[in-house]
Amino acid sequence: MAKLIMTAEQMKDRDAWLDVRSHGIGGSDASVIVGLNPWKSLFALWMEKTGQAEPEELGDNERVYWGNVLEETVAREFTKRTGKKVQRRGVLQHDDIPYLLASVDRLVVGENAGLECKTAGASKAKEWEDDKIPDAYYVQCQHYMAVTGAERWYIAALIGGNKFVWKEIPRNEADISALLEAEKEFWRKVEAREMPDVDGSESCTRALAAKFPGGGAAIALPSEAEEAIRYLDELKKIQKDMEGQIAFHENTLRVLLGDAEAGTTADGRRVTWKPQAGRVTIDGKRLAAELPDVYKRYAKQGKGYRVLRIAG
Repeated sequence: MAKLIMTAEQMKDRDAWLDVRSHGIGGSDASVIVGLNPWKSLFALWMEKTGQAEPEELGDNERVYWGNVLEETVAREFTKRTGKKVQRRGVLQHDDIPYLLASVDRLVVGENAGLECKTAGASKAKEWEDDKIPDAYYVQCQHYMAVTGAERWYIAALIGGNKFVWKEIPRNEADISALLEAEKEFWRKVEAREMPDVDGSESCTRALAAKFPGGGAAIALPSEAEEAIRYLDELKKIQKDMEGQIAFHENTLRVLLGDAEAGTTADGRRVTWKPQAGRVTIDGKRLAAELPDVYKRYAKQGKGYRVLRIAG
């Protein structure tokens, strides 16, 4: 059901691997398409797949770096605990749907199955309790089964550097069918260069800034703009009211603490109110006036960005 289009050895050429990924939908893309990826928006993915933005460079991301470094360790531990042998494969392509790709971590020898290797911080431990796995990873594994025709997929994770878990994810035809429909529609928009809907994520905001760098003349906005502004006015009023309520309850806790720097409620919640040293800042205006050469030597300008403001 799938053919090998790039070996594990060839995948070491990151630029070549990214080029292959740009021509289809991979496992990590699947969760973005169905709105279950906490790190990337659909609009950002569309920008990448249409060649309007470079894939986000994650090589310097500590989380991603250690995930790559520890992949082999997780795979070996899976084999040690289960007795199941695994092997590297590479990038696979669906035989009938060429835009469906799968950069699988491992395939399981002697089974119609694969293995996904993960690492997670200790703060994510609850997401792996009992039979649970993060939704994004569940979708990723179903995507791999859709591409390869596998009957099941295993997922193994090293959590907090000292807890190992592994689980079996059975093939779910209903979920795969829904996923394939969503991926088909997304790829249609990629090929037609039809923009997907936006969302409220930071990822989407960054992608919109890349799509529309500015510089154009003023325009007359359509009626949708008036509706959006009305919603914003209402939401900002609610936000202001909520911030006032939050501040009120925080001040209530301050009164209840008094001079105590910490307190514990009957249900085990701990509240602290401790002194904190003031932040050290540099008077840039004075430094520029009195020591202009030093100021120029160490001044660093951030990346420019567009600011959205509503007047009237």
